[in-house]
Amino acid sequence: MINTVSYRLNDEEMILETGKMAKQANGAVFARVGGSAVIATACCSSQATEGLDFVPLTVEYNEKYYAAGKIPGGFIKRETRPKDKEILVSRLIDRPMRPLFDKAFGREIQVVPTVLSTDQVNPPDILAINAASAAVHISDIPFNGPIAAVRVCHVDGAFVVNPTFDQISRSQLEIVVAGTENGVAMVEGDGHEVSEELMIQAIETAKKPISDICREIRKLRDLAGVTKLPLSPLKVALLRKDEIRAYGHEKLSVALFTKKKQERGAAVHDAIEEVAARFADVIATDETQKKLFNALMEDLQYEILRSGILDRGVRVDGRGLEDIRDISCEIGILGRTHGSALFTRGETQALAVTTLGTVFDEQKFDDIEGDRRERFLLHYNFPPFSVGEVGRLGTGRREIGHGNLARRAIEAVLPPKEKFPYTIRVVSEVLESNGSSSMATVCGGTLSLLAAGVPIHKPVAGIAMGLISEGVRYAVLSDILGDEDHLGDMDFKVAGTETGITGFQMDIKISGVSTEILTKALAQAKRGRLHILSIMNATIAVPASDISKYAPKIVTMKVDTDKIGAVIGPGGKVIKGLSEQFSVQINIEEDGTVTIYGKNQDDAYAAKAAVTGIVEDPEVGRIYQGTVKKIMDFGAFVEILPGKEGLCHISRLARNRVANVSDVVKEGQKIPVKLLEIDKLGRLNLSYIDALEEMEEKK
Repeated sequence: MINTVSYRLNDEEMILETGKMAKQANGAVFARVGGSAVIATACCSSQATEGLDFVPLTVEYNEKYYAAGKIPGGFIKRETRPKDKEILVSRLIDRPMRPLFDKAFGREIQVVPTVLSTDQVNPPDILAINAASAAVHISDIPFNGPIAAVRVCHVDGAFVVNPTFDQISRSQLEIVVAGTENGVAMVEGDGHEVSEELMIQAIETAKKPISDICREIRKLRDLAGVTKLPLSPLKVALLRKDEIRAYGHEKLSVALFTKKKQERGAAVHDAIEEVAARFADVIATDETQKKLFNALMEDLQYEILRSGILDRGVRVDGRGLEDIRDISCEIGILGRTHGSALFTRGETQALAVTTLGTVFDEQKFDDIEGDRRERFLLHYNFPPFSVGEVGRLGTGRREIGHGNLARRAIEAVLPPKEKFPYTIRVVSEVLESNGSSSMATVCGGTLSLLAAGVPIHKPVAGIAMGLISEGVRYAVLSDILGDEDHLGDMDFKVAGTETGITGFQMDIKISGVSTEILTKALAQAKRGRLHILSIMNATIAVPASDISKYAPKIVTMKVDTDKIGAVIGPGGKVIKGLSEQFSVQINIEEDGTVTIYGKNQDDAYAAKAAVTGIVEDPEVGRIYQGTVKKIMDFGAFVEILPGKEGLCHISRLARNRVANVSDVVKEGQKIPVKLLEIDKLGRLNLSYIDALEEMEEKK
């Protein structure tokens, strides 16, 4: 039986349908808005594992090229590994949904939203989030949802919910907000130095449509009428639980408040081992008792950390709620790179390196939204040694997500291509991590850009905020540690300049975070951001006056569009010849913009002079530095511009009589000549002696 619900927003109707496609999945929803369509499926494994301490959820958002009427580019003509965009959207779906699954379900869950059609007007990512939530909610998989999502942009002074691609491109602020009927669960986006007040208004704008969509998903579940599968909680209790709790609380209350991360980790480990040794007779009973013991130790850490903050205002490293850890900044620590910086905040450290390239280094993207090129790249690496562990090196979803957040935060302050025609790549190597390495990447990346001489609009800094709440009591934490992120209620990252916000990401683990809390958190984050910026500015506040001598030298110029063909030449002969002659790369755009990339400045400017000569018309009365091309009895032919030669008659070589032209000039010699006239036949008449005399007079 086919069941359908719909929700109208901005003259577009979102339709959610189930019962027609993918009926063997536990849940499947076909969603449409305009010409965009997504099918989302949800499946779970047939067997449950008792006592899991995590939710085994995977989300695999994928886009089919046929959705946009395209065939994949390159040699392989089928979709292969996930693109960065698909991974980022998968994270947008995973983050608000994961906290709403019960660990006691114990089964692997896989959610697969697939883009089947895109009209190039309505972005399919928001449709995929809502379809994924609906697919899980109508299925037999237990889920404390639903969730829904909208995109909010600030365009031409007004908020637009679920804007088109065109409106997104013109927006001052763009955020994706996901939540339940009770409140916001996730926010992610960026802005052009927007105020905290505007950010709050945007989040508030998202609440009603999110609640409305959630209600429609609930209606669809009621229509589908599927009974939920049972949970698989452990059916036994921990023996001597009260005794273990009391003793564990005593030991962990001391160990958890050790200031340094590694020492704290060792102290907590030793405390748990001591408790385990004391109650070895219980733990040794069976594997289930060991799982229950470990779960209790985790719960105790959660309680002790949170009560210390709420009851005594004490954090595990001894800081106050708004205190920022010690910060140090260094620049120019790598001699051969174009720009480098080392940013250290407490036990989090990022080495950021900037590399400048040419237009030929731009990243090309081939996706269903159309081909595009990016001139700013930010890559984030999180090696296992940064947390003192052994593991495989590689780029996972975490690296792509954190790198994207930092990239969006910095991109808002980059100079336009017309002002700074370089391709810019920033790589952040996280060397240590204990809380918000993505925000350390923002700070380190900004410092490395300034050190590289990139004329960014303003420095950008980032800070991670946390929340501990219990009933009406709450505490907002600045510059959170890893433990506070893991055991807290909110992970809230804000990046921006002294003027406003450029990057924003918030994950909320509880329902119903109030506007009051968000307002307080944003105000507190701003104070922390300004503090960090003051330390960064003491190291470097303005871009270096010169870029590195190892960076390519770029020269730009503009030519008339009707002269583009002359610069390129038949079959590209002229532009290729210039590139080889001057050891440069030359790129010419349709609007006549010529960009020359040379290994050194002399080559770049020499090539520019050559291009100028090609497009420039000879000017009577002007002195040119020409090259003698051929000597005749009656004079010398001199090239004054590429491809443009004139005759310097023997009588114009000197004031006195010249017997032989070769007595004055030689072939290949560079000489100044003055263009006396262009005759009716277009021939150029030159004078060597007039040029010499005029130059002498000017001296």
